[in-house]
Amino acid sequence: MELGLTYGLRRAARLRPYSPAVIDGALTLTWAEFASRVARLAGAFCALGVRKGDRVALLAMNSHRSLECYFAALHAGGVITPINHRLSAGEILAQIEDAEPAILVADRAFETVAIAAQAGGSTPALICCDGPSPSGFLLDYEGIIADSAPIEDSERRGDDLACLFYTGGTTGAPKGVMLSHANIMANTVNFLSHIGTDEDLVHLHCGPLFHVAAGVRLFSVTQAAGLHVVLPRFSAAEAIATIERNSVTIATFVPTMLRALLDLPDIGAAGLPSLRIITYGAAPMPEALLREAMRRLPHVRFIQSYGMTETSPIATMLGWRDHLADDQRNNRLRSAGKPALLAEIAIADQTGMHLPTGGTGEILVRGPMVMLGYWRKPEATQEALRDGWMRTGDVGYLDAEGYLYVVDRLKDVIISGGENVHSQEVENVIASHPAVHQCAVFGRPDPRWGEAVHAVVVPRPGACVSAADIVAHCKASIAGFKCPRSVEIRAEPLPVSGTNKVLKAKLREALLQAETA
Repeated sequence: MELGLTYGLRRAARLRPYSPAVIDGALTLTWAEFASRVARLAGAFCALGVRKGDRVALLAMNSHRSLECYFAALHAGGVITPINHRLSAGEILAQIEDAEPAILVADRAFETVAIAAQAGGSTPALICCDGPSPSGFLLDYEGIIADSAPIEDSERRGDDLACLFYTGGTTGAPKGVMLSHANIMANTVNFLSHIGTDEDLVHLHCGPLFHVAAGVRLFSVTQAAGLHVVLPRFSAAEAIATIERNSVTIATFVPTMLRALLDLPDIGAAGLPSLRIITYGAAPMPEALLREAMRRLPHVRFIQSYGMTETSPIATMLGWRDHLADDQRNNRLRSAGKPALLAEIAIADQTGMHLPTGGTGEILVRGPMVMLGYWRKPEATQEALRDGWMRTGDVGYLDAEGYLYVVDRLKDVIISGGENVHSQEVENVIASHPAVHQCAVFGRPDPRWGEAVHAVVVPRPGACVSAADIVAHCKASIAGFKCPRSVEIRAEPLPVSGTNKVLKAKLREALLQAETA
């Protein structure tokens, strides 16, 4: 029997109707209250014209209303389409125009772009998410919930389209990734197989819900009837305070978030005794940062997940046991883990031929969590999905025990003097220097070598490090041809995307502009 993503909400409301479901600042909603609001919001969506398969776009900060929109869109038979609010107005409008939603739910801060989307014919109905519309042009969110009757769940499931996530665009133009109910239910199984279905689970949501890892985690936590604790945006200090105040048991951080947490003196004083699990992923985790986090939070179990938007997103997981000290001699912390419960991993060469154990090539993923395809892009879909395998664009290898090691992005491999240099390997070495706070490595054009390894380094506050120090540190650990031939030391933080990935393309562009100026 196939189950849709709204099943978890029905289950939680039936089993734990009076238990807290969502905490958003001073507001707490029980499962019964949350389910009722979702059913009435779904009724409002249908009254405004949403039909099966229609998109409901969400342009808002994290809040209980964002969670309600996720479930109400599916309850009504629609497709939730979160939009990255950190993009420029032009980029936001392009995504909305591409999705052609029936409804756009937006925070007051984004009213101007919402009205522009409607004026351009991209969406017929607008709802103001966080209070009365400043201009009075958008419908009031709380008003339409109060005025609407609840409707029965559409019970969409299986291959029915559930979510349309736009890729971050760090390596090219954003594409809409179509994820079905079955895709995300498979991801829920993959996640809960490592975390468990403990009803005492209290999850901190501080990553942006337009990112697939944060968005689909809503369904996993709901399936377990856990408690959602919501922050509008990530702040290290507020995250620590919220974990303490609400006895959070599990949180997810990308490397830049974890670094910010560890840089606060409060984390040592707090101790965070309730926190049992930290999951991490979305960007390469410097080994030195991970070891520091494990040392300073010894009671916390760390779990890594690797994947991409197109795999809903979990493809492999490195479990907490693999993070134990006894396994560090196996370089296990450098691994992305073993295939998730419902996933299959293979490594292929440039011709698509699968490579034996230890062979380095493109990582392929197969399983029920692999996307339906790219929205209205059949050619791109055909290129990405071949013979049932998702081509990830990542380079890696499998060891004899089936652990995956991600070496680099295909587009980030530096070819210098005919040798392949994997930027992530060099970044790991640089990040282990005690004076380094952030770093990024990429190729710069070189008349002799084709490409030369270039590093951008941000020192820790109060620390001093030179380019020569960085090069010497690298030469002590890796081959000379892998070491940076040029190093930029900068005081400003590295630019990051809306999902906190370092924007190497932006750094590379700035370097090239400076050299040609």
